[in-house]
Amino acid sequence: MSITRRSVIGLILAVIIAVVGAPLASGPAHAADLDRYLDLPLTNRFADKSAGGVNPALPTDIAALNSLITQARSSGIDPKRYAALLFQWRLVQATSTAGIDLAAWDPQKGFHAMRGNMIKSYRLYEDLQIAHKNLQWSGMAGLVGADFGGGIADVVLLGDVYGISQLQPLAAQIIEATTDVAGPGFLGIFPEGLQTLAYSADKITPADLDWFAKQILVMQKAIFTDLMPLHMAYVRNGIAGIEELHRAGLIDDSVLAAWNDIDSGDASRVAQGNATLLRREQFNVVGWQFDNVRNYRKADGVGAALTYAMTLAGSPSIAGVPALRNFIPFTYTTELADGRTLSVQTPIANWDWSVFDLRWKYVTTELLPRYQNMVTNHWSDLVATMKVPYETQFESHRPIWNLHKILGDAAAHTVVTVR
Repeated sequence: MSITRRSVIGLILAVIIAVVGAPLASGPAHAADLDRYLDLPLTNRFADKSAGGVNPALPTDIAALNSLITQARSSGIDPKRYAALLFQWRLVQATSTAGIDLAAWDPQKGFHAMRGNMIKSYRLYEDLQIAHKNLQWSGMAGLVGADFGGGIADVVLLGDVYGISQLQPLAAQIIEATTDVAGPGFLGIFPEGLQTLAYSADKITPADLDWFAKQILVMQKAIFTDLMPLHMAYVRNGIAGIEELHRAGLIDDSVLAAWNDIDSGDASRVAQGNATLLRREQFNVVGWQFDNVRNYRKADGVGAALTYAMTLAGSPSIAGVPALRNFIPFTYTTELADGRTLSVQTPIANWDWSVFDLRWKYVTTELLPRYQNMVTNHWSDLVATMKVPYETQFESHRPIWNLHKILGDAAAHTVVTVR
């Protein structure tokens, strides 16, 4: 029997297919595609550049990403070259688990369009905590997320319904209780944000409130985008998954050490590891973004007024944690030129949540230890709280509904004495 050239070629192709499988050209991601995704930067890791994932060139389809990662891992290529692809894969694992379409996740569409994604992301955070007691960062982020998200909802509502200008006479009343007694020279002792609310609130427009809400939405997505891929790697592949991210240059030595602490089973190390993730969130991910928001329209003090309003209204729903405005309350004492002493006390915040050093002090002295106490000593109560449908959690934490009352009460209880 003669063997033709065509039959030889056919035999070779059959052997190849038997060994490596069917050709990839018709699949979601074939071999030639991998080169397109090498050496890409994570231009959107902090969600501040575009919708979608960490680089707009990357696919958001989980099947395509599964295929590409399999190819990349088996290729012998340095993981640093496919780092963006690896991170996108873990991110899409997270969004798929949460029920979020990553490609359509765009904070610039505004609160009403993104409300569902916010709720789904916080639901995932709490679900991870319930399933894994050592994932305390995730649990705290989920529990506090209802307060955070409710605050964004109310910023939008404040612009649409109340008008922030209605806060103006209340803020002015607090300040003028002092300046009427001690003179206008004492205006500057009050927080910049309160001064803006008192005398420049008319400069804050609905467009400013819309911009502010979108920036907060960017930060909310940035936290998810940066930290949920790490959690997916750990939940699905343990420390090996985290070590892969480290080899790819996606996390540094300190974050790798944090995950080893979280995985250790030692309560103090678990707590420390989660604290390291929390600092990454507050400093590396949103620290600079909060600074940008506070400095928005700096000449008019608009950004500072809005971040100060957050501080007045914020009240995390963790047992024993004080409202932000009560953490560093405003008090002032000085000797006047005639030898008498001026004393001012008013129940408003004398700090701004958007300033990292002050925010971190609040987090580490109040928020974090009290949450860790709940995990250690009140686990069943914590789980019961987290099992409440997140929509209900979200709607029950609408702090700025009370902002007018907060300023009204502060004005009524401002005490100025000269002795």
